[in-house]
Amino acid sequence: MKKIFYTSLSIIAVIFSFVACETEIHPTLEEAESLIAVDGFINNKPGTQVIKVMLTQAYFDNSLPPGVTGASVQVENTTSGEVYAFTESAAKNGDYVWTPAASTDRIGVPGDQFRLRIVAQGETFEAVSKMGRAPVIDSLTFTFQEENAFQPDSYLAEFWAKDPDGAGDTYWIRTTKNGVLLNKPGEINIAYDAGFSKAANFDGMQFFPPIRYAINPSEEDADEKALSPYVPGDSVYVEINSITESTFDYLTLVIAATDRQGGFAELFASPLANVSTNITNVNENGRKAVGFFNVAAVTGAGKKFVLNK
Repeated sequence: MKKIFYTSLSIIAVIFSFVACETEIHPTLEEAESLIAVDGFINNKPGTQVIKVMLTQAYFDNSLPPGVTGASVQVENTTSGEVYAFTESAAKNGDYVWTPAASTDRIGVPGDQFRLRIVAQGETFEAVSKMGRAPVIDSLTFTFQEENAFQPDSYLAEFWAKDPDGAGDTYWIRTTKNGVLLNKPGEINIAYDAGFSKAANFDGMQFFPPIRYAINPSEEDADEKALSPYVPGDSVYVEINSITESTFDYLTLVIAATDRQGGFAELFASPLANVSTNITNVNENGRKAVGFFNVAAVTGAGKKFVLNK
């Protein structure tokens, strides 16, 4: 009994030491080798496509990651045989751009397979992706919700779309409010078929309500009071991007690693794990890379909120 009592006291002492302690610590981390970091999310929308090639940096370095210059970047549609050369941007280091010759030119169609090839700093990196299908957005609606314990009187937006028959489709739903992309970690909105995961079995259905409503931003005023996500005069634009199942898994890990509240609860949270990547060095003994490559089919719809009287 005494042993249990002393152990309990020890745990309580540790907890109170965390609560009471306000001393800042500055841990010294070992210098790690910079890795090639690739943001290779492109799509079949008309217009310019960009692939970013950067270097990772120290954990406590708050500056923007440095871009890699002098790289060779190309994407091959291995289904059609067409090759898209991405040229280095003169405006921004690390950006590699493909500009279509005609306004109607697009990168592939659903079902096409693609290979990314990057030659940078003497090493060659590759990744593959398949373009999936994206369902058409039928409509966007706004509904009024009365004040409750969590928010004031609010207008909520919702998109309506049906996952096509055939299990295994995965999507990234991206929302723009008044021309600004909702890209906070907590605003990453992904779906497996019409639900949250493969186990949910939502194949061929309307998207699950929490996914439909995830196009609403969480905003506060200067006094940290919740605001209505939308008000009359606001506009919303929603895109459904097809992603591969491995990209779905990648974004799931990104959410887990970045959407963390901090504070005392983090003592008991799951530890951070390395986020996956589909970027590989052709030399298995060469420097590793991080990031992801995905080629999406995209559907979209927009609407301005007008209050009908």
